[in-house]
Amino acid sequence: MPNEILSRGVTRRAVLGGMAGVAALSVAGRAFAASGGEAPALAQLVKDGKLPPLAERLPKKPMVVTPFEKVGTYGGTLRRGLRGSSDHNGILRMVGNQSLVRWNLEFTAVQPNLAESWEVNDDATQFTFHLIEGVRWSDGHPFTADDIVFAIEDCVKNTDLYSSTPAQLAVAGKPVTVEKIDDHTVKFTFAAPNALYLENLATPLGQHPTLFPKHYCSQFLPKYNPNIEADAKKAGVTSWTELFRSRCGDIEIPTRWGNVDKPTLDPWVVKEPYVGGATRVVMTRNPYFWQVDTAGNQLPYIDEINFGISQDVESLMLNVISGKIDIQERHISVLANKPTLSQNMQKGDYRLLTLVPSSAQQCQIYFNITHKDPAMRKMFADKSFRQALSIGINRPEIIDIVYFGQSEPYQAGPRPTHPWYNEKYARQFTEYDPDKAGAMLDQAGYKKGGDGMRVRPDGQKVFFSVDVIPTLYPDLVDALELVKTHWAQIGVDMKVNTIERALYYTRGDDNAHDAAVWPGPGGLDPMLDPRDFFAFHPQGSRYAIPWTLWYTSNGARGEEPPESQKKRMKLFDEARSTADLDKRGAIMKQIFDIAAEEFETVGLCLAVGGFGIIRNNLRNVPEKQPDSWSWPNPGPAMPQQFTFTS
Repeated sequence: MPNEILSRGVTRRAVLGGMAGVAALSVAGRAFAASGGEAPALAQLVKDGKLPPLAERLPKKPMVVTPFEKVGTYGGTLRRGLRGSSDHNGILRMVGNQSLVRWNLEFTAVQPNLAESWEVNDDATQFTFHLIEGVRWSDGHPFTADDIVFAIEDCVKNTDLYSSTPAQLAVAGKPVTVEKIDDHTVKFTFAAPNALYLENLATPLGQHPTLFPKHYCSQFLPKYNPNIEADAKKAGVTSWTELFRSRCGDIEIPTRWGNVDKPTLDPWVVKEPYVGGATRVVMTRNPYFWQVDTAGNQLPYIDEINFGISQDVESLMLNVISGKIDIQERHISVLANKPTLSQNMQKGDYRLLTLVPSSAQQCQIYFNITHKDPAMRKMFADKSFRQALSIGINRPEIIDIVYFGQSEPYQAGPRPTHPWYNEKYARQFTEYDPDKAGAMLDQAGYKKGGDGMRVRPDGQKVFFSVDVIPTLYPDLVDALELVKTHWAQIGVDMKVNTIERALYYTRGDDNAHDAAVWPGPGGLDPMLDPRDFFAFHPQGSRYAIPWTLWYTSNGARGEEPPESQKKRMKLFDEARSTADLDKRGAIMKQIFDIAAEEFETVGLCLAVGGFGIIRNNLRNVPEKQPDSWSWPNPGPAMPQQFTFTS
């Protein structure tokens, strides 16, 4: 990408299609913005002298958002549901998408956001961002290049806060260097080409540059506060790092939404925090939000968001069908729920939302190849063992019973519609052949005992548990129960280990699990989420988390992986340094070919399309959206322009 100012975004190959864009972005002069309106409650605060006039709260050239259907009206509380504990990303997906850049609705182009334009040098090692001038944090303090330099250089690169620099901000084992050019210009310099940086920056994990306001968060760092340890003790925590996390949060932890005092750049700010024992989280409009509509009216239109916390999916479903939820797809997008939601559309006064899956796999099984127990490690590392278990699964039965016939057997890799689709990787060992599976297990040394169940060569019973989060993916529990019966028929005993989400992550972080399941990513965004192709993600690549730590720490932590993994790691680093899409695809094909040969994970079926509901009086909501963590639905649809009609 040559030295070109990109004010309309960076495009990638379109693979979704059929979706109209939600918003055209542009900039407007202060006079245009000042001619617009603001929420009545804010206007009253201005009148009472408690808030500066609108023209002083907006940037000189605020970002203009074209509403999806029409210019909206102010007012109302949007109701949305969270599920139990550790559902903080449900808030992130709705509110926290204010990075330097963002995705368009089609998930095909990176567009300006807090950076109104940027330049990239020829080899994609330097990215210079030009910030919208005059943006303010929610407390009125200016947002400038100093905040971005602070967020990366003082926070993210602080080894007491982060054991290693997040993968999005490190290349060739070295972290990015961020420097201020002037108050509204900042330059990111990488040690090697990072051709995917803009795309990664548009994902949730790209939010670090805009997450930590210097004027607030600096008080929780020793560099700026020599009394920080005393402050931590006074606050009742054990260290300054714990105090920083509790006050300033991070991208994916609950405390991001637990401090009402922390300034943000989001459309809404925390009013009732996400803390233990809370039954709801309430967020109220940010009076300094930096976007306006085409008439110059400051966004957001909606006054508040109320995230009600349900302890089970049944309660959440009851709230939906009784009209107590305005927009919801999270936790209810299970095929078994669709008939109920369809039948109650009139009663609940809602319409259905269609989600286009970006995942490849509905249920990926990750055997822990790096298990702490040497015998378990040896068993899971045996490729023939994994292959036998794969063909011992009756996928058509699972698809018919759990997914109502709406899928097809699948392993991993890009979806069939993707230009990089790999037939072998996707389809191998998906046939159901229990006799062949049994013969393969016999040959591998896992003989049947007197009770018909198999034993390992060391004489211990073949038994393991598979971790699954029922509150997040209830369909995976149903699928695993069927897999359990299939494997029992070939003499393998498995426990479906239903656990709470926080424990699921803890067990993974401690490498304490036998196996785990998760929807397999990379169907439409293989470059952004390659966790199934090699040990890439410290939480997501659950078949070998110690290998991911080795990769992300440049060999300083974790466990050195085998050569096939190291080759894929090297190839991926090469791919993400390659701007040419065809050349990048050729490199990724090598990764898919190796991953197919190694067969480290076992998939069940191709990810099925999801759905949700939108209350009929909630407008400006696209009724067809991508369903992806990289496109954190519904955030890129810009909820700040959602509006209620009477």
